[in-house]
Amino acid sequence: MILLYITIGLFILYSILIIYYWLAWRSVPFFIPPGPMANTRISVIIAARNEEANISRLLEAMQAQTYPKAFFETIVVDDHSTDGTAAIVREFPTVRLMNVKEDNINSYKKKAIETGIGAATGDWIITTDADCLPSPRWLETMAAFKENKQAVFVAAPVVIECNSSVLQLFQAMDFMVLQGITGASVHKKIHAMCNGANLGYERNAFKDVNGFSGIDQIASGDDMLLMHKIWKKYPQRIHYLKSKEAIVSTQPVKSWREFFSQRIRWASKARSYDDKSILPVLLLVYLFNLSFVVLLVACCCSALGKPPATEEFSSWWVFILGLWIAKTLIELPFFYSVAKFFDKSWAVFYFFFFQPLHIFYTIGSGLLGQLGKYRWKGRTVK
Repeated sequence: MILLYITIGLFILYSILIIYYWLAWRSVPFFIPPGPMANTRISVIIAARNEEANISRLLEAMQAQTYPKAFFETIVVDDHSTDGTAAIVREFPTVRLMNVKEDNINSYKKKAIETGIGAATGDWIITTDADCLPSPRWLETMAAFKENKQAVFVAAPVVIECNSSVLQLFQAMDFMVLQGITGASVHKKIHAMCNGANLGYERNAFKDVNGFSGIDQIASGDDMLLMHKIWKKYPQRIHYLKSKEAIVSTQPVKSWREFFSQRIRWASKARSYDDKSILPVLLLVYLFNLSFVVLLVACCCSALGKPPATEEFSSWWVFILGLWIAKTLIELPFFYSVAKFFDKSWAVFYFFFFQPLHIFYTIGSGLLGQLGKYRWKGRTVK
C-alpha cells in the first residue's frame, strides 16, 4: 500500500506539472513578422562535422532567405571533418569557411561556435546545425522578433522530420514534447531551455558573460548552459519565439544506438546545470516514470509461487494499466496542442502506444547520462 500511495502522489504532482506546461504553452503569443525590414546585422554560425550529406541543402536554404543579403553572413566552422564537407562549402562563394584548430578537447562544438563568433561581423548571432533546414522567412522572423522584444536571447522552435518508421516517429514525437516544455518554460521564465539548432543571441551578451568560459569543459550544453549564463544577467530579455515561419526542421538519427547516444548526451548536461529550478522537475519526471518499473517488479514478486490468475496479481496489472491510461490522458491535451503547432496532429494516434517505450527510454537515458562517457560524431566524450 505504501508503494501505491507513493505512486499516486507522484502521479498527482506530475499531472499538475503537465497541466501547467499545457496552459503555459497555450499562453505563448503567436508572433507574425511585420514584413521585410532590416535593422539588425546577423551572423549565422554553423558548426559542422562530417555533414557532406546535409550541408549543401542548408546553404541553399540560406541563399533563399528573404532577409536582405547585405545584412547577414553565413559562417561554417568545420570541426575536423574527414569527408567532403569543406569542399562542398567552398562551392558557395558567399559562405565563409573556418576550421576548429584545437584538438584533444572535450567540447568541440562550443569551440566551433566560439571560433565563428570570433570572426563574426553581425550584432546578432544565430546558430543552427548542418543537418537543419529553415524556412525562407527564418532570419526575417528572428530579426523582427528580436527588435520587437528588445531581446538578448531568443529560443526558437525546432521539429524533427520523420517517415513512418517506429524510430523516426518516436523521435519526432518525443522532441515535440521537449519543444512544448521549452516554449512554456521560457515564456513563464521558470527555467532555461532551448535547442542549439535554432537560437539567437546578441554578440555583446555572449561577451558580457565571457562566452563558454566555465562550461567549456562540458561536452554538451552549447545551448542551455549558455542560455542560463545570459539569463542570470538579463532575466527579462530572454524570450521564446512561437512562429511557424521560425521553425527549423532537423534530421532524425538513423539508428536506435545513435538515438540513445544523443539522448544520453542531452541528459548528461543535468549534472552541470546551474539552474537549480529545473532539477526538481527532472527528478519528478524521472521518479514518476521509474514508478512503472517498480510496479512491474512488485507485480512479478507478488506472482512468485502463485498462479497468474490470483486476485493480487490481477490487481497489480489493473493498477499499472490504469496508470498508463491516466498518464496518457493527462499528457494528451498538451501533446496535441504542440503537435498542432508543428502541423503533426496525426501523431496523436500513436501517442498511447509509444508510452511504454518513452517510459523505459526516459529511465535509461536519464541514468546513463549521469554515469560517464558516450559516443557522438565518431568521438568518445564525457
